Amino acid sequence: MGDSCQACLTRVPHATLIATIMCCWGVGVFCGTMYRGSALSILMFDEVFHFRLIWIEALQMIFIVGSACMAALGFMLLCLGCLTTGATRQKVYRAWRTRVGGRISCAVFMIITYILTFVWLILLGFLVITTFLFTIFWKLCSKPKNIEHSTCIDFTQFDFMFPSSVKQEDMRICEAHKIKLFCKDYVEKAEFMFILAMVSCLLVILSLVHYLMCLSANYAHIRDHEKFQELQELQYLTNPDLHASKDRF
Repeated sequence: MGDSCQACLTRVPHATLIATIMCCWGVGVFCGTMYRGSALSILMFDEVFHFRLIWIEALQMIFIVGSACMAALGFMLLCLGCLTTGATRQKVYRAWRTRVGGRISCAVFMIITYILTFVWLILLGFLVITTFLFTIFWKLCSKPKNIEHSTCIDFTQFDFMFPSSVKQEDMRICEAHKIKLFCKDYVEKAEFMFILAMVSCLLVILSLVHYLMCLSANYAHIRDHEKFQELQELQYLTNPDLHASKDRF
């Protein structure tokens, strides 16, 4: 590789780039799977149990807006990482004001990332509960009697979890077409979507932790840049031969 290619590679924040790829990939999968899973849940509650949950429809829009904000945050952190890496840092944060601004930017993004980590942990807990419930539904569907349609899938013992407007007969799934609608068309597909969403949520949390480590390192680099620069100039004054051979390092 030539000198220009090597100089370009030294300006790339590889750690932040990896975190950004993980974040964007995880957020994209999370948004798609949660949108599809919530849509299947709405149809299941509407066509099988005959009631609608309005707040699930609002969650779909929140997932889209939140995913766009997370992607924008990832690219902003990538830009900040580029400014604090290699020779770019020496040019951008040469003055005192720019160093103070860079440190404030890193601190603000660290706070935002820290808060988002807790938000995604709460989402992970919600997904674990949701996936567990749909796994129970799928286990009920996998029972031999339910596969042969010789018995009903009875949810009347869980009537406290349903709205008061739901009738008792709607909590019993007995017809063959209704069992197929509940098990094959909705529960099986929704469970797979929620499992993927849970895995992608773990990936996003991992990327946010990675971002926190990168931001902490960038904050330290900006804070200590002036000291390193003064030390380097002092070394050049005491050892002129070092200045002539600095390109080797």
